[in-house]
Amino acid sequence: MSAAPKIAALRGGHVTLAAAADAFLATPRTANPNTHRAYASAVDRVIALLGRDRPLAEVTDAEIAELWGRCAPATWNRNRAAITSWLVWCQTKKHWAAPSIPAEAERRKESADETRAVAKTTIHRLLSRRDLPLREKTLWRMLDETAARAAEILALNVEDLDLEHRRAPVRSKGGATEWV
Repeated sequence: MSAAPKIAALRGGHVTLAAAADAFLATPRTANPNTHRAYASAVDRVIALLGRDRPLAEVTDAEIAELWGRCAPATWNRNRAAITSWLVWCQTKKHWAAPSIPAEAERRKESADETRAVAKTTIHRLLSRRDLPLREKTLWRMLDETAARAAEILALNVEDLDLEHRRAPVRSKGGATEWV
């Protein structure tokens, strides 16, 4: 009597979404803090929606395609790229059974940003008006002279200003402190 043949499970068949994400986010490809933050944001959303302890191999392509619903095209494309990178890494580097981004979840067309800078003459007119509060004039002047983002300037505290050197510390998008 011969023994029944053994069926071997795919390598990594019992890897959870959380374990796969942790392994991916620990790789050198996400060593840059900005890349890590962006990838972690997208991957963490997948885990929150599908379940931390859910086996990666049980997630379907269709579930991946429906994750972002009606978000803006730039958000859709960013999340799609991060999740594609994660899932391809799982499949090719770790040989784990993982879903793929289906063809119907293609990149979306992003509209070009047509925002133009405010003309210097317009800013000078605003700064010379007597009916505008000093706070508003200060905001416009700082935005114009520093080219900082409005959120950076609005987050400043008077105590943080370096009046002697005419500068102030702001926290940039990546989390670094910069001087304006």
